[in-house]
Amino acid sequence: MFEKFQIVKDVQDLTAKIDPRMFAIAILVSLFASLLAGWMYARFYERKGTGSQIHRAFPLLGISITSLFICIQVSLPLSLGLLGALSIIRFRTPIKEPEEVGFIMLVIASSVICATFNFQFLVFLYLVALVTLMGIRRVRESRKARGDGIVLVAFKDQDSGPRQKQIEECVQRHASRSSLESSSCKDGMVSLQFSFSGFQGHVADLQSAIKQAADVSAVNIFFNRPGGLT
Repeated sequence: MFEKFQIVKDVQDLTAKIDPRMFAIAILVSLFASLLAGWMYARFYERKGTGSQIHRAFPLLGISITSLFICIQVSLPLSLGLLGALSIIRFRTPIKEPEEVGFIMLVIASSVICATFNFQFLVFLYLVALVTLMGIRRVRESRKARGDGIVLVAFKDQDSGPRQKQIEECVQRHASRSSLESSSCKDGMVSLQFSFSGFQGHVADLQSAIKQAADVSAVNIFFNRPGGLT
């Protein structure tokens, strides 16, 4: 009987300590922050083939964490009980993308910020996160621009020096930038691998130019991006 009375008293004290207006503001801001995190996930990572679309859980995750941390702040006994109850939860589905860990931590951090009513930190956090994601995308796009594909050429090991020079000139004429990545010789055959970017013209033109410039056995062209074959 005494324990039941103590629980009721703890709940009444908790209700008295929490300002309903501030609680509602914190929940609404946390919901908006979770939706914003979900938009950033969908904008930057949703199209990945192995993604689990975990952003659909962000809204409920955000408001739940905010509510828990508000309750933990105002009542130490209740916080111990909540942590004990949460310890039984196990997530069986593995995280498929490493980026998902970062977005989950972003939602948790924003929820804790809302629970402590430090909303100015929330604005700064999301500005930094957005700028970081845009910078990562820009770096990835620049890397793709530097390497559109590769050219593999094989020919007999006879006058390999002049032939290699002629093949390099052909690749350079059909791309804005190109470089020789590797050269190997086996069983009387020389294999050259060129990387290129800014491909110009048609694949057939490059293949014909290489075959005319040197007596080659095979010419293979591979593009790193879909639709690169023209």
